[in-house]
Amino acid sequence: MTLEDDLNSRIFKASCGDFDIRIDRQGKWYYRGSLIGRTRMVGLFATALNRRKDGSYWLTTPIEDGRIEVEDVPFVVIQMWSKGQDYNRSIHFYTNVGDEVTLDKSHPLRIIHNPVTEEPSPYVLVRGGMEARLSRSVYYNLVDLGQEEDTPQGHLYGVWSCGSFFPLGSVAETS
Repeated sequence: MTLEDDLNSRIFKASCGDFDIRIDRQGKWYYRGSLIGRTRMVGLFATALNRRKDGSYWLTTPIEDGRIEVEDVPFVVIQMWSKGQDYNRSIHFYTNVGDEVTLDKSHPLRIIHNPVTEEPSPYVLVRGGMEARLSRSVYYNLVDLGQEEDTPQGHLYGVWSCGSFFPLGSVAETS
């Protein structure tokens, strides 16, 4: 083996295909069907998690790379706090794996409505193309901060954070 071959073997990581790891809709991590109960282990795995352009999720370490299954999104927002009021407010989120993110233009909010039940599923961009779903209690706290605004898209209900308005829904007009 040449020195170049030795260096190349150390530089290129092994692709392990699919790891038998799954993240469920509640943000719980499973290995081979068993819950990973150690919070610090999940946090460590989360730091190695990335999302590819094709939408797949991978755990990438310096020596190996493997795809994992994610039912919805990999993270869940479990806490929220805000500073300031109205247009000068900043809204901050904390995820189940320890990420802190501020709702702003780089970390926008999006809401998907279930076509059958109309139930909202709110998401915030966390990092590297990965999102966190807001837990129900956090979403309700966010709704409590909302206000009505006239926007180019119509009369909307939403929240202000870091100088941007993030719609939560339309305001139905009553006659």
